[in-house]
Amino acid sequence: MYRVLLVLFVGSMLACTPKTGEQTTETQPQQPVEPEVPVVENPCGTFADAPNPDLALENFVLYRDFLRTNDWDLAFDYWKKVYKDAPAADGKRSTVFTDGVKFYEHYMQQDTSKRQEYIQKIFELYDKMEECYPDGGMVTGMKAFDYFYKYPELKTKEELYELFKKSIEQDGGEPRYFVINPFTSLLVDLVLDEKIPLEEAKQYAQLIFDSIEKGLAECEGQECEGWKVIQEYAPVRLEALESIQGFFDCKYYADKYYPEFEANPSDCETIVRTYSRMKWGGCQDSEQRFANVKTAYLQNCYEAPTSPVEACNEFLRNGEYRKAINCYEELLQNMTDDAQKAQINLIIAKIYFAYLKNFPKARQYARTAASLRPGWGEPYLLIGTLYASSGPLCGPGRGWDSQVVVWPAIDMWNKAKQVDPSVTREANRLINEYAQYMPTKEDIFQRLLQEGDPYFVPCWIQESTIIRAAK
Repeated sequence: MYRVLLVLFVGSMLACTPKTGEQTTETQPQQPVEPEVPVVENPCGTFADAPNPDLALENFVLYRDFLRTNDWDLAFDYWKKVYKDAPAADGKRSTVFTDGVKFYEHYMQQDTSKRQEYIQKIFELYDKMEECYPDGGMVTGMKAFDYFYKYPELKTKEELYELFKKSIEQDGGEPRYFVINPFTSLLVDLVLDEKIPLEEAKQYAQLIFDSIEKGLAECEGQECEGWKVIQEYAPVRLEALESIQGFFDCKYYADKYYPEFEANPSDCETIVRTYSRMKWGGCQDSEQRFANVKTAYLQNCYEAPTSPVEACNEFLRNGEYRKAINCYEELLQNMTDDAQKAQINLIIAKIYFAYLKNFPKARQYARTAASLRPGWGEPYLLIGTLYASSGPLCGPGRGWDSQVVVWPAIDMWNKAKQVDPSVTREANRLINEYAQYMPTKEDIFQRLLQEGDPYFVPCWIQESTIIRAAK
Protein backbone atom coordinates (compact mmCIF):
# COMPACT_ATOMS: atom_id res chain seq x y z
CA MET A 1 0.00 0.00 0.00
CA TYR A 2 2.78 2.39 0.92
CA ARG A 3 5.40 1.54 -1.83
CA VAL A 4 5.04 3.84 -4.39
CA LEU A 5 23.97 14.64 -12.67
CA LEU A 6 50.02 31.14 -19.71
CA VAL A 7 55.77 34.34 -19.06
CA LEU A 8 57.39 37.48 -20.59
CA PHE A 9 60.67 36.55 -19.03
CA VAL A 10 62.17 39.67 -17.56
CA GLY A 11 65.84 38.76 -17.37
CA SER A 12 67.47 39.57 -14.11
CA MET A 13 70.41 41.94 -14.57
CA LEU A 14 73.41 41.03 -12.55
CA ALA A 15 75.34 44.17 -11.60
CA CYS A 16 78.74 43.40 -10.13
CA THR A 17 80.07 46.36 -8.19
CA PRO A 18 83.74 46.06 -7.16
CA LYS A 19 84.34 46.68 -3.50
CA THR A 20 87.37 46.27 -1.28
CA GLY A 21 87.95 42.61 -0.69
CA GLU A 22 84.59 41.37 -2.06
CA GLN A 23 82.08 41.38 -4.84
CA THR A 24 78.35 41.49 -4.34
CA THR A 25 75.68 40.54 -6.82
CA GLU A 26 72.68 42.79 -7.04
CA THR A 27 69.54 41.61 -8.76
CA GLN A 28 66.96 44.02 -10.08
CA PRO A 29 63.45 43.18 -8.99
CA GLN A 30 61.24 41.64 -11.62
CA GLN A 31 58.86 44.18 -13.08
CA PRO A 32 55.22 43.23 -13.21
CA VAL A 33 53.69 42.71 -16.59
CA GLU A 34 51.25 45.38 -17.68
CA PRO A 35 49.10 43.66 -20.30
CA GLU A 36 47.91 46.60 -22.36
CA VAL A 37 46.21 46.15 -25.73
CA PRO A 38 48.15 48.07 -28.40
CA VAL A 39 46.46 50.65 -30.60
CA VAL A 40 45.41 49.01 -33.84
CA GLU A 41 45.09 51.03 -37.04
CA ASN A 42 43.41 48.26 -39.02
CA PRO A 43 41.27 46.11 -36.70
CA CYS A 44 40.90 43.44 -39.37
CA GLY A 45 44.42 43.63 -40.81
CA THR A 46 46.07 40.38 -41.89
CA PHE A 47 49.68 39.29 -42.26
CA ALA A 48 49.60 40.59 -45.83
CA ASP A 49 48.52 44.04 -44.56
CA ALA A 50 51.32 44.28 -41.98
CA PRO A 51 54.32 46.63 -42.55
CA ASN A 52 56.51 43.52 -42.58
CA PRO A 53 54.38 40.48 -43.40
CA ASP A 54 57.18 37.98 -42.82
CA LEU A 55 57.93 39.43 -39.38
CA ALA A 56 54.25 39.43 -38.46
CA LEU A 57 53.96 35.75 -39.35
CA GLU A 58 57.19 34.99 -37.47
CA ASN A 59 55.87 36.76 -34.38
CA PHE A 60 52.63 34.78 -34.67
CA VAL A 61 54.50 31.47 -34.74
CA LEU A 62 56.70 32.55 -31.82
CA TYR A 63 53.90 33.61 -29.52
CA ARG A 64 51.96 30.46 -30.26
CA ASP A 65 55.02 28.34 -29.44
CA PHE A 66 55.61 30.17 -26.15
CA LEU A 67 51.94 29.87 -25.32
CA ARG A 68 52.08 26.12 -25.73
CA THR A 69 54.88 25.94 -23.15
CA ASN A 70 53.07 28.29 -20.77
CA ASP A 71 55.67 31.08 -21.15
CA TRP A 72 52.83 33.55 -20.79
CA ASP A 73 54.78 36.81 -20.48
CA LEU A 74 57.11 36.11 -23.40
CA ALA A 75 54.20 34.89 -25.48
CA PHE A 76 52.22 38.02 -24.62
CA ASP A 77 55.11 40.27 -25.75
CA TYR A 78 55.01 38.70 -29.23
CA TRP A 79 51.20 38.54 -29.24
CA LYS A 80 50.99 42.33 -28.79
CA LYS A 81 53.13 42.80 -31.92
CA VAL A 82 50.90 40.49 -33.92
CA TYR A 83 47.73 42.11 -32.62
CA LYS A 84 49.06 45.59 -33.58
CA ASP A 85 50.04 44.61 -37.12
CA ALA A 86 47.80 41.68 -38.09
CA PRO A 87 44.94 41.07 -35.61
CA ALA A 88 43.03 39.00 -38.16
CA ALA A 89 46.04 36.72 -38.73
CA ASP A 90 45.78 35.15 -42.19
CA GLY A 91 42.21 36.34 -42.70
CA LYS A 92 40.85 32.86 -42.13
CA ARG A 93 41.09 32.37 -38.37
CA SER A 94 40.21 34.35 -35.26
CA THR A 95 43.11 32.87 -33.27
CA VAL A 96 44.73 36.19 -32.33
CA PHE A 97 41.49 37.40 -30.77
CA THR A 98 40.70 34.23 -28.87
CA ASP A 99 44.30 33.95 -27.66
CA GLY A 100 44.01 37.52 -26.45
CA VAL A 101 41.09 36.44 -24.32
CA LYS A 102 43.23 33.65 -22.86
CA PHE A 103 46.00 36.13 -21.97
CA TYR A 104 43.69 38.44 -20.08
CA GLU A 105 42.01 35.58 -18.29
CA HIS A 106 45.49 34.47 -17.19
CA TYR A 107 46.55 37.92 -15.99
CA MET A 108 43.24 38.33 -14.22
CA GLN A 109 44.09 35.32 -12.10
CA GLN A 110 47.50 36.85 -11.31
CA ASP A 111 46.11 40.25 -10.34
CA THR A 112 42.52 40.15 -9.20
CA SER A 113 42.58 43.90 -8.42
CA LYS A 114 42.35 44.51 -12.18
CA ARG A 115 39.51 42.06 -12.76
CA GLN A 116 37.09 44.62 -14.15
CA GLU A 117 39.74 46.18 -16.39
CA TYR A 118 40.70 42.81 -17.87
CA ILE A 119 37.08 41.77 -18.33
CA GLN A 120 36.52 44.96 -20.33
CA LYS A 121 39.53 44.12 -22.53
CA ILE A 122 38.20 40.60 -23.08
CA PHE A 123 34.87 41.82 -24.35
CA GLU A 124 36.56 44.47 -26.49
CA LEU A 125 38.45 41.62 -28.14
CA TYR A 126 35.18 39.77 -28.71
CA ASP A 127 33.75 42.89 -30.35
CA LYS A 128 36.75 43.17 -32.69
CA MET A 129 36.55 39.47 -33.45
CA GLU A 130 32.89 39.78 -34.39
CA GLU A 131 33.71 42.78 -36.60
CA CYS A 132 36.40 40.85 -38.48
CA TYR A 133 34.90 37.38 -38.37
CA PRO A 134 31.11 37.65 -38.38
CA ASP A 135 29.90 34.10 -38.00
CA GLY A 136 26.25 33.98 -37.05
CA GLY A 137 25.84 33.75 -33.31
CA MET A 138 29.34 32.48 -32.53
CA VAL A 139 30.69 35.57 -30.76
CA THR A 140 27.39 36.37 -29.08
CA GLY A 141 27.32 32.81 -27.78
CA MET A 142 30.93 33.07 -26.55
CA LYS A 143 30.11 36.29 -24.70
CA ALA A 144 27.04 34.71 -23.10
CA PHE A 145 29.03 31.59 -22.20
CA ASP A 146 31.72 33.65 -20.45
CA TYR A 147 29.18 35.74 -18.58
CA PHE A 148 27.39 32.62 -17.43
CA TYR A 149 30.36 30.59 -16.25
CA LYS A 150 33.07 33.20 -15.48
CA TYR A 151 31.41 36.53 -14.71
CA PRO A 152 27.87 35.70 -13.55
CA GLU A 153 27.81 38.76 -11.30
CA LEU A 154 27.75 41.05 -14.34
CA LYS A 155 24.48 39.89 -15.86
CA THR A 156 21.11 38.86 -14.50
CA LYS A 157 19.66 35.51 -15.53
CA GLU A 158 17.13 37.31 -17.67
CA GLU A 159 19.89 39.28 -19.49
CA LEU A 160 21.89 36.11 -20.04
CA TYR A 161 18.85 34.25 -21.33
CA GLU A 162 18.21 37.01 -23.88
CA LEU A 163 21.89 36.98 -24.94
CA PHE A 164 21.80 33.23 -25.55
CA LYS A 165 18.51 33.63 -27.39
CA LYS A 166 20.15 36.24 -29.62
CA SER A 167 22.97 33.83 -30.42
CA ILE A 168 20.50 31.08 -31.31
CA GLU A 169 18.49 33.45 -33.50
CA GLN A 170 21.67 34.67 -35.24
CA ASP A 171 22.41 31.03 -36.02
CA GLY A 172 19.01 30.49 -37.58
CA GLY A 173 17.59 28.52 -34.69
CA GLU A 174 20.39 25.95 -34.60
CA PRO A 175 22.36 26.63 -31.41
CA ARG A 176 26.10 26.05 -31.16
CA TYR A 177 26.84 23.04 -29.03
CA PHE A 178 28.52 25.11 -26.27
CA VAL A 179 25.39 27.21 -25.90
CA ILE A 180 22.99 24.40 -25.10
CA ASN A 181 23.85 23.48 -21.51
CA PRO A 182 23.99 26.99 -20.01
CA PHE A 183 20.92 28.02 -22.00
CA THR A 184 19.07 24.97 -20.70
CA SER A 185 19.97 25.84 -17.11
CA LEU A 186 18.69 29.40 -17.53
CA LEU A 187 15.55 28.23 -19.30
CA VAL A 188 14.61 25.87 -16.48
CA ASP A 189 15.35 28.37 -13.71
CA LEU A 190 13.39 31.17 -15.36
CA VAL A 191 10.42 28.94 -16.18
CA LEU A 192 10.21 27.74 -12.59
CA ASP A 193 10.44 31.38 -11.45
CA GLU A 194 7.59 32.17 -13.87
CA LYS A 195 9.70 34.72 -15.79
CA ILE A 196 9.33 33.16 -19.23
CA PRO A 197 6.06 32.56 -21.09
CA LEU A 198 5.36 28.85 -21.10
CA GLU A 199 4.74 28.66 -24.84
CA GLU A 200 8.13 30.25 -25.55
CA ALA A 201 9.78 27.90 -23.08
CA LYS A 202 8.13 24.88 -24.71
CA GLN A 203 9.48 25.91 -28.13
CA TYR A 204 13.02 26.27 -26.80
CA ALA A 205 12.82 23.00 -24.86
CA GLN A 206 11.86 21.20 -28.07
CA LEU A 207 14.65 23.02 -29.93
CA ILE A 208 17.11 21.70 -27.35
CA PHE A 209 15.89 18.12 -27.78
CA ASP A 210 16.01 18.43 -31.58
CA SER A 211 19.53 19.95 -31.50
CA ILE A 212 20.85 17.12 -29.35
CA GLU A 213 19.32 14.48 -31.58
CA LYS A 214 20.80 16.13 -34.69
CA GLY A 215 24.18 16.75 -33.05
CA LEU A 216 24.56 13.14 -32.00
CA ALA A 217 23.46 11.88 -35.41
CA GLU A 218 25.79 14.14 -37.42
CA CYS A 219 28.86 14.49 -35.17
CA GLU A 220 32.18 12.92 -36.12
CA GLY A 221 35.17 11.87 -34.08
CA GLN A 222 36.06 13.89 -31.01
CA GLU A 223 33.17 16.34 -31.39
CA CYS A 224 30.80 13.55 -30.44
CA GLU A 225 32.21 13.63 -26.93
CA GLY A 226 30.90 17.19 -26.53
CA TRP A 227 27.45 16.12 -27.65
CA LYS A 228 27.50 13.24 -25.20
CA VAL A 229 28.19 15.67 -22.37
CA ILE A 230 25.23 17.74 -23.51
CA GLN A 231 23.03 14.67 -23.71
CA GLU A 232 23.94 13.75 -20.15
CA TYR A 233 22.99 17.21 -18.86
CA ALA A 234 20.32 19.06 -20.83
CA PRO A 235 17.53 16.43 -20.95
CA VAL A 236 18.03 15.66 -17.26
CA ARG A 237 17.92 19.35 -16.37
CA LEU A 238 14.75 19.77 -18.41
CA GLU A 239 13.11 17.02 -16.37
CA ALA A 240 12.49 19.66 -13.70
CA LEU A 241 9.81 21.05 -16.01
CA GLU A 242 7.87 17.81 -15.74
CA SER A 243 6.55 19.37 -12.55
CA ILE A 244 4.45 21.71 -14.71
CA GLN A 245 1.48 19.79 -15.98
CA GLY A 246 1.02 20.33 -19.69
CA PHE A 247 4.56 21.58 -20.33
CA PHE A 248 5.50 18.33 -22.04
CA ASP A 249 3.01 16.50 -24.20
CA CYS A 250 1.91 12.88 -24.26
CA LYS A 251 4.60 11.91 -26.78
CA TYR A 252 7.33 13.09 -24.39
CA TYR A 253 6.08 10.91 -21.58
CA ALA A 254 5.29 7.96 -23.84
CA ASP A 255 8.75 8.07 -25.45
CA LYS A 256 10.35 8.28 -22.02
CA TYR A 257 8.35 5.80 -19.98
CA TYR A 258 6.74 3.32 -22.38
CA PRO A 259 10.02 1.41 -22.98
CA GLU A 260 10.03 0.65 -19.25
CA PHE A 261 6.59 -0.90 -19.61
CA GLU A 262 7.65 -2.92 -22.65
CA ALA A 263 10.58 -4.30 -20.67
CA ASN A 264 8.38 -5.17 -17.68
CA PRO A 265 4.83 -5.62 -18.99
CA SER A 266 3.60 -7.54 -15.98
CA ASP A 267 5.30 -5.62 -13.17
CA CYS A 268 2.65 -3.57 -11.42
CA GLU A 269 5.09 -0.99 -10.06
CA THR A 270 6.29 -0.29 -13.63
CA ILE A 271 2.78 -0.36 -15.03
CA VAL A 272 1.44 2.06 -12.45
CA ARG A 273 4.39 4.45 -12.89
CA THR A 274 4.06 4.44 -16.69
CA TYR A 275 0.29 4.83 -16.54
CA SER A 276 0.58 7.68 -14.03
CA ARG A 277 3.23 9.60 -16.02
CA MET A 278 1.43 9.22 -19.35
CA LYS A 279 -1.84 10.31 -17.80
CA TRP A 280 -0.06 13.36 -16.28
CA GLY A 281 1.17 14.09 -19.82
CA GLY A 282 -2.39 14.19 -21.13
CA CYS A 283 -2.38 10.91 -23.03
CA GLN A 284 -5.78 9.72 -24.25
CA ASP A 285 -7.13 6.27 -24.98
CA SER A 286 -6.70 6.98 -28.70
CA GLU A 287 -2.91 6.88 -28.20
CA GLN A 288 -2.11 3.21 -28.69
CA ARG A 289 0.76 3.08 -26.24
CA PHE A 290 -1.36 4.62 -23.52
CA ALA A 291 -4.19 2.25 -24.30
CA ASN A 292 -1.84 -0.71 -23.89
CA VAL A 293 -0.63 0.52 -20.51
CA LYS A 294 -4.15 1.31 -19.34
CA THR A 295 -5.35 -2.17 -20.25
CA ALA A 296 -2.50 -3.76 -18.32
CA TYR A 297 -3.24 -1.49 -15.38
CA LEU A 298 -6.95 -2.24 -15.22
CA GLN A 299 -6.54 -5.96 -15.73
CA ASN A 300 -3.62 -6.62 -13.41
CA CYS A 301 -2.95 -3.75 -11.04
CA TYR A 302 -6.12 -1.77 -10.38
CA GLU A 303 -7.61 -1.98 -6.93
CA ALA A 304 -10.81 -0.18 -6.02
CA PRO A 305 -10.20 2.18 -3.09
CA THR A 306 -11.46 0.64 0.09
CA SER A 307 -9.76 2.94 2.59
CA PRO A 308 -8.82 6.63 2.89
CA VAL A 309 -5.17 5.80 2.12
CA GLU A 310 -6.12 3.90 -1.00
CA ALA A 311 -8.27 6.82 -2.13
CA CYS A 312 -5.15 9.00 -1.97
CA ASN A 313 -3.20 6.30 -3.78
CA GLU A 314 -5.78 6.45 -6.56
CA PHE A 315 -5.00 10.14 -7.16
CA LEU A 316 -1.32 9.20 -7.35
CA ARG A 317 -1.91 6.37 -9.82
CA ASN A 318 -3.97 8.70 -12.01
CA GLY A 319 -1.20 11.29 -12.19
CA GLU A 320 -3.05 13.78 -10.03
CA TYR A 321 0.00 14.47 -7.90
CA ARG A 322 -1.02 17.64 -6.13
CA LYS A 323 -4.41 16.18 -5.32
CA ALA A 324 -2.63 13.14 -3.94
CA ILE A 325 -0.42 15.30 -1.72
CA ASN A 326 -3.41 17.24 -0.44
CA CYS A 327 -5.20 13.99 0.25
CA TYR A 328 -2.26 12.54 2.18
CA GLU A 329 -1.86 15.81 4.12
CA GLU A 330 -5.49 15.56 5.24
CA LEU A 331 -4.90 12.03 6.42
CA LEU A 332 -1.90 13.14 8.46
CA GLN A 333 -4.03 15.62 10.37
CA ASN A 334 -6.12 12.79 11.78
CA MET A 335 -3.40 10.18 12.30
CA THR A 336 -2.03 9.40 15.73
CA ASP A 337 0.20 6.45 14.90
CA ASP A 338 3.77 7.74 14.23
CA ALA A 339 4.71 4.74 12.10
CA GLN A 340 1.78 5.37 9.76
CA LYS A 341 2.54 9.09 9.67
CA ALA A 342 6.14 8.26 8.75
CA GLN A 343 4.94 6.11 5.83
CA ILE A 344 2.69 8.87 4.51
CA ASN A 345 5.44 11.48 4.82
CA LEU A 346 7.79 9.25 2.84
CA ILE A 347 5.18 8.77 0.11
CA ILE A 348 4.79 12.56 -0.17
CA ALA A 349 8.61 12.90 -0.28
CA LYS A 350 8.74 10.43 -3.17
CA ILE A 351 6.04 12.31 -5.08
CA TYR A 352 8.00 15.56 -4.76
CA PHE A 353 11.17 13.77 -5.92
CA ALA A 354 9.95 11.51 -8.70
CA TYR A 355 7.09 13.52 -10.13
CA LEU A 356 7.20 17.17 -9.09
CA LYS A 357 11.04 17.41 -9.10
CA ASN A 358 11.12 19.51 -5.96
CA PHE A 359 14.20 18.20 -4.15
CA PRO A 360 14.09 20.51 -1.09
CA LYS A 361 10.46 19.59 -0.45
CA ALA A 362 11.22 15.91 -0.89
CA ARG A 363 14.03 16.13 1.69
CA GLN A 364 11.77 18.00 4.10
CA TYR A 365 9.20 15.23 4.13
CA ALA A 366 11.83 12.48 4.21
CA ARG A 367 13.39 14.08 7.28
CA THR A 368 10.00 14.23 8.93
CA ALA A 369 9.47 10.55 8.17
CA ALA A 370 12.84 9.69 9.73
CA SER A 371 12.06 11.66 12.86
CA LEU A 372 8.71 9.94 13.29
CA ARG A 373 10.15 6.45 12.97
CA PRO A 374 13.64 6.13 14.51
CA GLY A 375 15.65 3.21 13.20
CA TRP A 376 14.06 3.35 9.73
CA GLY A 377 16.57 3.54 6.87
CA GLU A 378 14.25 4.22 3.92
CA PRO A 379 14.09 8.02 4.38
CA TYR A 380 17.90 8.22 4.42
CA LEU A 381 18.11 6.13 1.27
CA LEU A 382 15.81 8.63 -0.43
CA ILE A 383 17.74 11.69 0.81
CA GLY A 384 20.96 10.11 -0.46
CA THR A 385 19.32 9.53 -3.84
CA LEU A 386 18.16 13.15 -3.91
CA TYR A 387 21.75 14.31 -3.37
CA ALA A 388 23.23 11.89 -5.91
CA SER A 389 20.66 13.02 -8.49
CA SER A 390 21.64 16.69 -8.09
CA GLY A 391 24.66 16.72 -10.44
CA PRO A 392 22.82 18.53 -13.26
CA LEU A 393 21.14 20.80 -10.74
CA CYS A 394 24.30 21.83 -8.87
CA GLY A 395 26.78 21.77 -11.78
CA PRO A 396 27.16 21.15 -15.52
CA GLY A 397 26.52 17.43 -15.21
CA ARG A 398 30.23 16.56 -15.23
CA GLY A 399 33.18 17.92 -13.30
CA TRP A 400 33.76 18.99 -9.72
CA ASP A 401 30.50 20.76 -8.89
CA SER A 402 28.45 17.87 -10.20
CA GLN A 403 30.62 15.22 -8.57
CA VAL A 404 30.88 16.48 -5.00
CA VAL A 405 27.16 15.86 -4.49
CA VAL A 406 28.00 12.17 -4.21
CA TRP A 407 29.82 12.76 -0.90
CA PRO A 408 26.76 13.76 1.15
CA ALA A 409 24.77 11.10 -0.70
CA ILE A 410 27.16 8.44 0.57
CA ASP A 411 26.87 9.95 4.05
CA MET A 412 23.13 9.40 3.92
CA TRP A 413 23.39 5.85 2.59
CA ASN A 414 25.88 4.99 5.30
CA LYS A 415 23.52 6.45 7.86
CA ALA A 416 20.65 4.42 6.44
CA LYS A 417 22.40 1.12 7.02
CA GLN A 418 23.70 2.23 10.42
CA VAL A 419 20.22 2.91 11.73
CA ASP A 420 18.53 0.10 9.83
CA PRO A 421 20.53 -3.04 8.95
CA SER A 422 17.66 -4.26 6.79
CA VAL A 423 18.54 -1.66 4.08
CA THR A 424 22.27 -2.50 4.08
CA ARG A 425 22.15 -4.35 0.77
CA GLU A 426 20.42 -1.47 -1.06
CA ALA A 427 22.63 1.14 0.61
CA ASN A 428 25.78 -0.73 -0.42
CA ARG A 429 24.47 -1.08 -3.97
CA LEU A 430 23.96 2.66 -4.22
CA ILE A 431 27.35 3.44 -2.68
CA ASN A 432 29.14 1.08 -5.06
CA GLU A 433 27.22 2.46 -8.03
CA TYR A 434 27.93 6.13 -7.33
CA ALA A 435 31.47 5.93 -5.85
CA GLN A 436 32.88 5.93 -9.40
CA TYR A 437 31.40 9.39 -9.99
CA MET A 438 33.26 11.11 -7.15
CA PRO A 439 36.17 13.49 -8.02
CA THR A 440 39.48 11.81 -8.85
CA LYS A 441 42.60 12.03 -6.69
CA GLU A 442 44.07 14.39 -9.33
CA ASP A 443 41.06 16.71 -9.17
CA ILE A 444 41.31 16.83 -5.40
CA PHE A 445 45.09 17.46 -5.46
CA GLN A 446 44.75 20.25 -8.05
CA ARG A 447 42.48 22.09 -5.66
CA LEU A 448 45.06 21.75 -2.87
CA LEU A 449 42.68 19.52 -0.95
CA GLN A 450 43.19 16.13 0.63
CA GLU A 451 41.07 13.07 1.08
CA GLY A 452 39.49 13.06 4.48
CA ASP A 453 39.34 16.86 4.76
CA PRO A 454 36.00 18.42 5.64
CA TYR A 455 34.08 19.97 2.74
CA PHE A 456 30.86 21.97 2.52
CA VAL A 457 28.63 21.12 -0.42
CA PRO A 458 26.63 24.19 -1.50
CA CYS A 459 23.72 24.39 -3.95
CA TRP A 460 20.43 23.36 -2.35
CA ILE A 461 22.16 20.57 -0.42
CA GLN A 462 24.02 22.75 2.12
CA GLU A 463 25.68 19.82 3.87
CA SER A 464 29.11 19.35 5.48
CA THR A 465 30.86 16.14 4.46
CA ILE A 466 34.34 14.71 3.93
CA ILE A 467 36.42 14.52 0.74
CA ARG A 468 36.66 11.13 -0.98
CA ALA A 469 38.27 10.08 -4.27
CA ALA A 470 36.67 7.92 -6.93
CA LYS A 471 37.62 4.28 -6.81
